[in-house]
Amino acid sequence: GCAPPRRCGVMQKLNRGSRGTGSPLRDQVTRDGNLTSASLDALIQHLIPTTDYYPEVTYIFTFLLSSRLFIEPHELLSRVCHKCIEQMKALEAATLAARIRKFGPKILQLLTEWTETFPYDFQEERMIGHLKDMIHRIAPCDEAYWKKMNQLLQTLNQKLATLSHGQEGIVKISAAVSDKLVAFKSKAPSIQREILSVCSDPYTLAQQLTHVELERLSHIGPEEFVQAFVHKDPLDGTKTCFSEQKKTSNLEAYVKWFNRLCYLVATEICMVTTGRR
Repeated sequence: GCAPPRRCGVMQKLNRGSRGTGSPLRDQVTRDGNLTSASLDALIQHLIPTTDYYPEVTYIFTFLLSSRLFIEPHELLSRVCHKCIEQMKALEAATLAARIRKFGPKILQLLTEWTETFPYDFQEERMIGHLKDMIHRIAPCDEAYWKKMNQLLQTLNQKLATLSHGQEGIVKISAAVSDKLVAFKSKAPSIQREILSVCSDPYTLAQQLTHVELERLSHIGPEEFVQAFVHKDPLDGTKTCFSEQKKTSNLEAYVKWFNRLCYLVATEICMVTTGRR
């Protein structure tokens, strides 16, 4: 991947009083109380909770979404986990268990929001490895954390299984559509049927198309919209930043579905005879 620039812009609005004394953001540029840019390391530090600070949900989403253009998700999670451990060690508590009880809930909350919002990141083994490492550091000190962490993993595994099943379905559908297009082009026009001969009720047809639409949309992760427009590395005109992370199959499948639907509508209009108008 390409080296991150010195400063990284974020489209994130922060209220003047929302950062609190515990927010460790530095090297930042603000305008009218809005954070406009900061060094990558400062933005990562701003993501790390403290005893009296937790990043805004909108900041977490914005940074996790845009940071993948500058740093790979597994590297970001590794740095976040390392900084969380350092933050926990800095607490003035007598025992490790006391420190975890004081800081653990915020770590758990941050990891939960990441796994729920960007589950595709955790299809990579290195991401799961960092996540399990944090679990083994926190969970053994408290049975309640152990249960919560296990629940987090179970929920993530279920979501990944659903996403994987959806991706397999996309591959099968794409193959079937290609075969049908070949067969369709070889048929005589008289054999081709109007859509209302298959489903005569327009309301039912609209419902079924809506179900298909929502099912396709449900598999698209927000990161795909960012990865779809990744620009080439200005230092290397032949390579994009983190090209191995550019996975946009769900978005591409939805675009193909949309195009097929548009063609279907246009075809149905063109198939109407003059006498039926």
